[in-house]
Amino acid sequence: MVIELRKFGTMLISRQAGREALAAFRPSLRAVAADESIIIDFAGVVTFSPSWGDEFLTPLLGEFGERLVLRKTDNPSVEATLEILERTDDKVFKQE
Repeated sequence: MVIELRKFGTMLISRQAGREALAAFRPSLRAVAADESIIIDFAGVVTFSPSWGDEFLTPLLGEFGERLVLRKTDNPSVEATLEILERTDDKVFKQE
């Protein structure tokens, strides 16, 4: 399953908005097969804050572990946020 974050907007910046985005998307996750990867696509995202990312990505990482895969991006906002999340919470996001 591919999750295109641009569907939630191009400026993903608040903790509350990240929490709401995950809550809105959670019913779609029921269709994920036990061996299926969840791929996060950052194309079209302009701003990606650590608070939004923590509310959206961290629960998915906890639930899907190695099956959560982030598509590589050259967006500095996304890159910086992922570094912060990995360093702060001592986690590693798998990237393709």
